[in-house]
Amino acid sequence: MSALGEDAAPWGPPYLLYLGSATDDLSIKTARGLAYWRPQWCLGQYRSADCAVTLGLPDIDLAQGRAYGARTMVIGVANAGGVMSAEMVTDVIAALEAGLHVVSGLHHKLSEHPDIVAAARSHGRTLFDARLPRPGTPVGTGKPRAGRRLLTVGTDCSVGKMYTALALERSLRERGHPADFRATGQTGILVAGAGIPIDAVVADFISGAAESISPDRTDAGWDLIEGQGSLFHPSFAGVSLGLLHGSQPDALVLCHEPTRRHMRGLVDYPIPDLMACMEANLAAARLTNPAVKPVGVALNTSHLSEHEARGACDRVGALFGLPCQDPVSMGVEAIVDHLLASFAN
Repeated sequence: MSALGEDAAPWGPPYLLYLGSATDDLSIKTARGLAYWRPQWCLGQYRSADCAVTLGLPDIDLAQGRAYGARTMVIGVANAGGVMSAEMVTDVIAALEAGLHVVSGLHHKLSEHPDIVAAARSHGRTLFDARLPRPGTPVGTGKPRAGRRLLTVGTDCSVGKMYTALALERSLRERGHPADFRATGQTGILVAGAGIPIDAVVADFISGAAESISPDRTDAGWDLIEGQGSLFHPSFAGVSLGLLHGSQPDALVLCHEPTRRHMRGLVDYPIPDLMACMEANLAAARLTNPAVKPVGVALNTSHLSEHEARGACDRVGALFGLPCQDPVSMGVEAIVDHLLASFAN
């Protein structure tokens, strides 16, 4: 992560979430993740006239946002390549002029755009790029580490891996078990306040980055590591594999969106068979942890009725002989029950 300015501390909540001209729900997953997991931080949303989606938050312009107490505008949209459009650049500069700090998780860095940098300096504002890896990331070693780790894996991108890991952390903590969410994507980093953007790490260092965000722990607790991409997605399988090796997971939870018919952005690649996907992830994980176990399946049933969602979870759970739940609408208690029972000794 990177901050511009002598004092990086000023950026932070309350937030104004920037949706710009977003056209679909998946494109605002960063804003939606913050609004869901940290609602107390989010004052409202800033949308262009042609924006087709909403978070259900108050629509606030930049001046209103500052007047209502917002300190920072968060770029809440994500697109292929993580680039800033000309409209977004204009809006970022306007936010800085209105007195707001600006945070972004895009690949296109705020701190690399000369006009944005000039505006930040002129108005004494802070820029924060969440998608910069830590300096000095080591190469992975595969050396076993103390403690327990769970990695969420997926049939595709954007199927609920972050939500599942955060829900598992919350449930374990509520039961009195030490647990920590380990963020590997820009949204997770903004929710957790720390982490490494794995998809911004040079390929040779991905497994090392995964090792470094989940070091030895000796408190009998769990690290819940946010997965990325899918082994079956031609664009992002490399990141998924590096995470599997570096995380050295003791447990896997498979995440899936049952209404999806092809990989996100690739209409010629169908969603993989669930059993084949689980087996492929287990096989890859065994390189660094031969004892890895599957402990559950998490379905994103947001496009199904309640009856359809229950039926889908029942069918998938029966297929694997594992608990299957939607973390948002059903919780993850059955998955946590099975996790704790599987590692009772």
